[in-house]
Amino acid sequence: MTLITTLSLLPLSQLPEVSGGDKLHHLLAYCALMFPVALRKPAHWVWIGLLFLALSGAIELLQPLVNRYAQWSDLFANGLGLGLGLLVAIVARRYCLPAPQVDQ
Repeated sequence: MTLITTLSLLPLSQLPEVSGGDKLHHLLAYCALMFPVALRKPAHWVWIGLLFLALSGAIELLQPLVNRYAQWSDLFANGLGLGLGLLVAIVARRYCLPAPQVDQ
């Protein structure tokens, strides 16, 4: 989250051109943020995901203060990324990780 926040609020005189599109980068960054949390599945992982979404919204609101643009579509892409990270973690837990051993 620190890296995402820093890169999102870094003042720039001109936004750089990025390959693949800005929204794809938002989606991938937040997917990478949510995936390990959803994979580990701590007690309050849903609240952690909602906190990530709230922080994403706060970043969007702060961006105009550092010569950046606040866009609803960025927030939407961030939310989709969080959802994708959750989905990938669910699939990984079901099909890629060994089943937990039950002591008898």
